[in-house]
Amino acid sequence: MEDQKVMTMKDIAKMLNVSVATVSRALKDSPNISREQREKIQKFAREHNYYPNVIATQLRHTRTGPAKVIGVIIPEIIHYYFSSILSGIEREASKMGYRIIVAQSNEKYNREVELCESFFQNKVCGIIVSQAKDTKRYDHFLRMLENGVPLVFYDRICSGINCNRVVVDDYMGAFNAVSYLIERGAKRVAYFGTDMNLEIGQNRFNGYKDALLKNGMQIDESLVKLCDTCEQAELVTPDLIARRDRPDAIFAVNDDTAIGVLHTVKRMGLRVPDDVMVCGFTNGIRATSCDPMLTTVEQRGVEVGQEAVKILIDRLEGKHPIDHVEKRIVKTRLVVRGTTR
Repeated sequence: MEDQKVMTMKDIAKMLNVSVATVSRALKDSPNISREQREKIQKFAREHNYYPNVIATQLRHTRTGPAKVIGVIIPEIIHYYFSSILSGIEREASKMGYRIIVAQSNEKYNREVELCESFFQNKVCGIIVSQAKDTKRYDHFLRMLENGVPLVFYDRICSGINCNRVVVDDYMGAFNAVSYLIERGAKRVAYFGTDMNLEIGQNRFNGYKDALLKNGMQIDESLVKLCDTCEQAELVTPDLIARRDRPDAIFAVNDDTAIGVLHTVKRMGLRVPDDVMVCGFTNGIRATSCDPMLTTVEQRGVEVGQEAVKILIDRLEGKHPIDHVEKRIVKTRLVVRGTTR
């Protein structure tokens, strides 16, 4: 998108010294005005990146009133945590009289950029987004803000922008979980985490690190692994467990990774939790579907989604100044089950 403000039909009419009705007819390719004038107006609109308000047009025909539509970008809808957040977003938005449009970034920066542009073209009133894993630049988010589209980040926030956000208490969630593993007798706790470029990765690692230090333990870098999927855990765990100085507990950044650890440790003939304790972070459906059931940090995804919508709608309805940045933290809690002693 060009670096400019949103172009409206009123702007086009003023710049070309014609009526808004004439612009509207030209953009609809109406035969009621001359072909020459239609082409002139259409060319001008293209050159100035004017996009028709598709959603508003649809709403006019359905008599539902002005557009109250929120765009939601989700990394991957198949994950329990993100789907629970989406449930909270939809529930709260519906209660407040708003609709949502949902799209997946599939963890890709380019896709995320395309989705922001698509939402912008369709003139959503705001965007709720969790950053994709490979997003390192945030120009597309800045462009939304510059063009008056409010953003609320959830879970994975963009640390390069001082923007509205809702996160869980990642640091304390990790700190309390690792502290519990140590209380239950762990002497060597491994960490399976996500990219440190993401604030969520930094916070959970810092919680892990500080729990060790508080309990008088040194950090062994060989026990810290970049590993945040079940498939990666099944590849990384065997070498770690085969070591003579193997860890006696593994804290994983999410439940899927923890379950990959659990399956691998059991397949190698060790007992969970007697030989190796395992702890995850999410408390999704799979946490109670494995054997033994998973000890994990509960994230309260529905509440995260609801809070994100409240922040956005408060901004849209003028309850906060334009330059006010709302930052909310949803508390976590440790749910103890069978993978810890």
